[in-house]
Amino acid sequence: MGAFVYQAVDNRGKQKKGVLEADSARQVRQQLREKGWMPLSVEQTSQKQKRGSLFERSPGLSVPELALVTRQLATLIAAGLPIDESLRALSEQTGKQRIKAMILAIRAKVLEGYTLAKALAEYPRAFPHLYRSTVAAGEHAGHLDGVLNRLADYTESRQAADQKIKLAAMYPVILTLVAVGIVSWLLTSVVPDIVEVFMKNGQELPGLTSFMLSLSHFISAWGLWTLGALVIGVIMFNRALVNPAFRRRYHHFLLHLPGIRGFVKEANTARFGSTLAILTSSGVPLVDAMKIASQVVTNMPIQESLSGATVSVSEGGSLHKALDETGYFPPIMLHMIASGENSGELDSMLARTAAQQETALENTVSALVKIFEPLMLLVMGGIVALIVAAIMLPILELQKMVQ
Repeated sequence: MGAFVYQAVDNRGKQKKGVLEADSARQVRQQLREKGWMPLSVEQTSQKQKRGSLFERSPGLSVPELALVTRQLATLIAAGLPIDESLRALSEQTGKQRIKAMILAIRAKVLEGYTLAKALAEYPRAFPHLYRSTVAAGEHAGHLDGVLNRLADYTESRQAADQKIKLAAMYPVILTLVAVGIVSWLLTSVVPDIVEVFMKNGQELPGLTSFMLSLSHFISAWGLWTLGALVIGVIMFNRALVNPAFRRRYHHFLLHLPGIRGFVKEANTARFGSTLAILTSSGVPLVDAMKIASQVVTNMPIQESLSGATVSVSEGGSLHKALDETGYFPPIMLHMIASGENSGELDSMLARTAAQQETALENTVSALVKIFEPLMLLVMGGIVALIVAAIMLPILELQKMVQ
């Protein structure tokens, strides 16, 4: 039995789309005719994915959708339902045809004898390697429901952490845009109108006023061109990041940039630690867990150093020494991991240090935002003060001439 995506026209002439389970496309058409619908197209989901693989990527899931699907599946399996029945119930629960088709296609693979992890591999964008490896470990150990619950917790915590960083970064961006807009308006609208009065009287302008007037003319004449050049530059830079050599140089530069390097290290080590914790606690062997966890690290030099640490652990070295040799992990994290290795409680210690790293990362983001806000206000205040001074200087000189 497989999942089929159909398009049909009902007895009122309205087009209908959906997903049905059947043994063949012919059976789906028969089911549609029994409803009084005219089938337009019926296609098995797996065949559709293979047909579109050259031009379309496999469907994916957003982080909230993945967390919800994982939590619901864990609840159903914990209630004692077989995996195939749990997947059927899950497909009936969702109201989105895209997700329903995906779940029914996974169920069809399970009915063919595939493990759940292998069936999930049909949709790598929806269920990444980390997810599938953790599910495979849970199936092997026989406690899939607990593993799925931990995966749901991990997915939700990752989403919450990323959301906090995005929201924290949004305020400085908005403040910068507002500041640039206000300064541009002052330079292009206020300064020329006021300075024009003094120019008509033949008064010689002070150096600061002349500079501001020249800057105003430049923004009026070339402002949009400059903005367009900046946009093109950002697009070209993003395209250049596709090149691994350029991306590695850029990531290496970030690791040596004052004020940024600490945040980059904390963000990547926190991501590695939390991922390693969920994998090892789910039963994934340490070396395999390190290989998978290193893939979620976004900075290339750190990722390469973790690959070397994985080799060291696979050859019999301890985890804390291998991570210490990378030079990127904080001492407190290394001490906690060493304690976990010595006491035989590495899983719980990894989870504890991952939580500690997440907290440290949030504190760093908060500190950066708190520093940026007064700094941006000072810069904006300084620029506005210069503009005011450029306007006031001719007035003061005119008063001196009158006196």
